Amino acid sequence: MGTVTIGVSIAVPEPHGSLLQERRAGFGDAAASGIPTHVTLLPPTEVDDSALPAIEAHLVEVAAAGRPFPMRLSGTGTFRPLSPVVYVQVVEGAEACTWLQKQVRDASGPVARELQFPYHPHVTVAHGIDDEAMDRAYEELSEYEAEWPCTGFALYEQGSDGVWRRLRDFVFGGAVVPPQATASTQSDTTLPTR
Repeated sequence: MGTVTIGVSIAVPEPHGSLLQERRAGFGDAAASGIPTHVTLLPPTEVDDSALPAIEAHLVEVAAAGRPFPMRLSGTGTFRPLSPVVYVQVVEGAEACTWLQKQVRDASGPVARELQFPYHPHVTVAHGIDDEAMDRAYEELSEYEAEWPCTGFALYEQGSDGVWRRLRDFVFGGAVVPPQATASTQSDTTLPTR
């Protein structure tokens, strides 16, 4: 028995995830290679490894209550001077992310915790590097855009080497109804012919 450091996040899918991870490394952020590109739902949290089954069961429940939603990233922001972070903004899907992270950290659950700062969904592209590199990240990604349908989230564990590894995916319980399916559920009507 021991402790492990876990996190819960929404992975930024390919090709966007690798591209932003490469850009982050290119700005001189040494941690970039060990951190998959993501939107955090639960920040790094130390837990007893015996609690992992209960945490996974809790995340299954959270995912079952969730529904797929559109995610869109656009432009950059920063938490400076409060925190040395430059990020890509979540401009669509932020409300759903906020709801999800509250469910993950729910006071009745196994990973209840307070946050150091108010929750603000984002994708970090530079953290703790010199100001000139932070400014470059802010400028060079200011017109960055990406979008995808978010269908779930994942549990990660940080290894002793500092690298974050995905332990398990959790898919939302809501069915995705294709737009064309709604037309077939309407009553049949015969269109007039000429």
